Amino acid sequence: QVQLVESGGGLVQAGDSLSLSCVASGRTFSRYGMGWFRQAPGKERDFVATINWSGSSTLYADSVKGRFTISRDNAKNTVYLQMNSLKSEDTAVYYCALAADSQVAVKTHHYDYWGQGIQVTVSS
Repeated sequence: QVQLVESGGGLVQAGDSLSLSCVASGRTFSRYGMGWFRQAPGKERDFVATINWSGSSTLYADSVKGRFTISRDNAKNTVYLQMNSLKSEDTAVYYCALAADSQVAVKTHHYDYWGQGIQVTVSS
C-alpha cells in the first residue's frame, strides 16, 4: 500500500517562503520519479515541478521557475518543494505524486500515486 503524506503548508504573505515535504511509504522510493502539482479552486490540477529518481534531473513550470526548488532525500523517502518569493497566484492545494517510472514527468497520467494534498494560501 503506497502512501504519500504532505506537510508544511499554511498561510503566508506575498514575498514569504514556505517549504513542503512529502514522505512516501510502501514502495522503493529511490526507484521512482516524483512530482508536485497544484490545484486552485475551479481550475485543473497543474504541474509545478518534477525530479528523477536520483535528483540529477528536474523540471519546473514556467510560472515557478527561479522561485521554487524541488529536491529529494532517498534515505528519508522524502521529496521537498522549497517555495520562495510567493505570490497570491501560488495559492492552491499542493499535491505530491509518485511517478510510474524513474524519470521526470509533467503529465498527471504519468503518476500512479497521489498524496491527499495540502493547502497553501498566499495573502497579498
